[in-house]
Amino acid sequence: MSWIEEVEVSEAEGKLAKTYATLIEQRGKVANILKVHSLNPDALRSHLDLYMTIMFGKSGLSRAEREAIAVVVSANNECDYCVNHHAEALRRYIKDEEVISLLMSADGLETLEPRLSNIVRHAEKLTTAPGAMTEIDLGELRSEGLSDSDILDITLVVGYFNFVNRIALGLGVAYNEDEMSGYHND
Repeated sequence: MSWIEEVEVSEAEGKLAKTYATLIEQRGKVANILKVHSLNPDALRSHLDLYMTIMFGKSGLSRAEREAIAVVVSANNECDYCVNHHAEALRRYIKDEEVISLLMSADGLETLEPRLSNIVRHAEKLTTAPGAMTEIDLGELRSEGLSDSDILDITLVVGYFNFVNRIALGLGVAYNEDEMSGYHND
């Protein structure tokens, strides 16, 4: 459900039908943020491949850290769709609702435990003031034991969520409570 035409699962053919079937098998359903790509099945497949690589691939970042980045970037971009989706995923890893609330509001991030605080504050700066980034910013991450590979992964997750937030916001991708249910655990 968005501001543009979308191909429903029951109407999909060819590449799109195959991608939808894979999503349903793996995740239990097709998320609205993916269905909005249905007029361009190749872009949908590429988007999905990128998402799976940066969010589920091998990394020195935990799944919780990657989801926290997603939530903070999306909060800074005022993308309720992604904030809510990824806060729900984050609840599988972080059981503290106060921490989840701080991340969802992107407020009080300096009060989080040091590694997570540095990661999400870096993500926030890269989202809100990318031209102000300096090499010194990487030193703060390195002081928390993050490697250059980890820093690359942070940057990729930040870049991805800035990209996907603009898809959701630019095309009016709908978030609602039904959208949150029916997914398989990752």
